[in-house]
Amino acid sequence: MNNHRPLHPMMLAGTGSDVGKSVLAAAFCRIFLQDGYRPAPFKAQNMALNSFATPDGLEIGRAQAVQAEAAGLPPESDMNPLLLKPQSDHTSQVVLNGRPIGNRDAYDFWRRHARGGTQQSVDFRAEVCAAYDRLASRHNPIVMEGAGSIAEINLRDTDLVNLPMARHAGADVILVGDIDRGGVFASVYGSMALQTPADRQLIKGIIINKFRGDLRLFDEGRRMMESICGVPVLGVVPYFKHIYVEEEDSVDLAAKSMQARQGRVNVAVVLLRHLSNFTDFNVLERDPRVHLFYTNNTDDLKKSDIIILPGSKSTISDLYELRRNGVAQAIVRAHRDGAAVLGICGGYQMMGIEVTDPLHLEGDIERLPGLALLPITTTMTATKTTRQTRFRLFGQGSGQRLLEGYEIHMGETRPFAQDIPQPLTMTDDGQTGGCRVSPKCMGTYIHGILDNPEFIDMLLSPFADKMDAVGKDFDYREFKNQQYNLLADHVRRHVDMDRLYQILTDHD
Repeated sequence: MNNHRPLHPMMLAGTGSDVGKSVLAAAFCRIFLQDGYRPAPFKAQNMALNSFATPDGLEIGRAQAVQAEAAGLPPESDMNPLLLKPQSDHTSQVVLNGRPIGNRDAYDFWRRHARGGTQQSVDFRAEVCAAYDRLASRHNPIVMEGAGSIAEINLRDTDLVNLPMARHAGADVILVGDIDRGGVFASVYGSMALQTPADRQLIKGIIINKFRGDLRLFDEGRRMMESICGVPVLGVVPYFKHIYVEEEDSVDLAAKSMQARQGRVNVAVVLLRHLSNFTDFNVLERDPRVHLFYTNNTDDLKKSDIIILPGSKSTISDLYELRRNGVAQAIVRAHRDGAAVLGICGGYQMMGIEVTDPLHLEGDIERLPGLALLPITTTMTATKTTRQTRFRLFGQGSGQRLLEGYEIHMGETRPFAQDIPQPLTMTDDGQTGGCRVSPKCMGTYIHGILDNPEFIDMLLSPFADKMDAVGKDFDYREFKNQQYNLLADHVRRHVDMDRLYQILTDHD
């Protein structure tokens, strides 16, 4: 195989949401990298609360940051030029080319703005196509990801991310169907049958995902699907539990642990309605000293050694709900009884004396009391801070290695009244940030702070008597790299890569 020949772009489109497009995209990014190419991921439009800051301080969906990592690349905004971050059932913050441009009503966005722009609006189609073109000029192949189902024919005119994007890119479309949810024949055939004749020609293959059981049982099904659909089934990928890849969003939080456990340091993450960046806790979930669980139950909070208030896409709304349902009071009581409390981003804002919103950016509430665990006050602002950061823990001395994280937040936090709180962190350029009242009470704007073993050790240190003796520190970065390789091996075993390469190099 000549690894220097150019490949067509490849789009993983779906019969529906959550069929595994994002994970498969990460797998193919790693496979192409292993095979000597320079792949890059691309998703024209993403809707997610879980976002990531690029090295140049722009914001993209976390899934594309994961795919970039699998491809061996730093993430950039051209990989996900349009990001919608839901704020309610009807409105989303629109992030274009890495920067927020305001909030949009869903109907207004889909029926006017996404059609191609007006004199009063942005031409989103032109923007996402330009981002793709920039990316494709530097990488090959582009591993594109669609969104949801390609058969939403009522949205065909306004679709920015599926077949219209594939047409612009000249991509070979691989349709992904989820056999685990049932009805895979109907969903795959129906998705193809509902396409226009021209779009149907773009679909060059099928991957059946999340198969459970003996693969030989689907041999006849594979032949039947190829017969009725007229394109090859390139692979049947078994469901796996032994490989870890970060989830795109918090849809699977319900499956995570929800209760305290004996014999470990119990860490409770408060389950907010608008919880964002839940990937902050992936390392703690795998630390053998810790049992991490998610809860909004006041009795469970009493059993916690450490309570973490996570990021939120709607700080005031979530703070209001915590005060209404008694969770805020339960956190304060648990801290008084010896539990540690850590706030990250929106959770950091909630731990202060108050949060104010004089411009009504989040709703009608102008001022709301916080948990008063930190001597700070926060004012919501229209400007969003988005940046990667390198820092040390404040007071640890210049000999400590630089830690890494990123910030994505709106709002300005400052000391309350005449208080001068101790900072938690100091960046490599000397700026202090966060707040640390004691080893059991602190807050920060830095997402990913828990990816650093030094910070975890500091957080767990007050509970040394509860920790079992364990071996070496957990290296999360190396762990993730190993998982991408395992994922690539898994997909490579079950997908006909020779046939796929043939598709990606054929000339019609």
